[in-house]
Amino acid sequence: MTTSRERILDAYADALAVDGERLATLDAVAARAGVSKGGLLYHFPSKDQLAEALCERLIALAADDVDKMRNAADGPARHYIRTSHYANTPLDRTLVAVARLQQAGDPRARAAIEMISDQWLSVLTEALGDRDVARTVKLIGDGLYHHALFSVLGGPPRTELDEGLLAVIDRLIDQSSNAPRA
Repeated sequence: MTTSRERILDAYADALAVDGERLATLDAVAARAGVSKGGLLYHFPSKDQLAEALCERLIALAADDVDKMRNAADGPARHYIRTSHYANTPLDRTLVAVARLQQAGDPRARAAIEMISDQWLSVLTEALGDRDVARTVKLIGDGLYHHALFSVLGGPPRTELDEGLLAVIDRLIDQSSNAPRA
């Protein structure tokens, strides 16, 4: 069962993603969550605390994703590429919402996004043993995610990830593991 606090955070994330930071007012969030403004203020006495809680949610969701990446049967690189699409998951929705906070200049949002990006890159670097290859894989995944998100927001339809791209990732990994170390 979803708590009022979680419903409020979900409503805030939705309001940010759809309407932007300026229109994600406490009144609008309370209405979306189906709670009174007093109920919202009970859990989050200010919009600032609401934003902080959303950033904390993103960090927790990303930590779970990092664990899944580390333990993926097909390895972190293939996992990162395979999951680099917008699937309307809690992580996706929260990431988009926090990105909207970052666009509005929220330093906590910027710090949260930079931290999780660094964590994903660290897992890739550990797995691949080459930071440049890891960064290349990450940027490919980030580009896929951006393209998928763009299509969700009304852009051209996203093409499905094909095995050809995963084969390119495999070649990058193989080349990296066979390269002489300096």
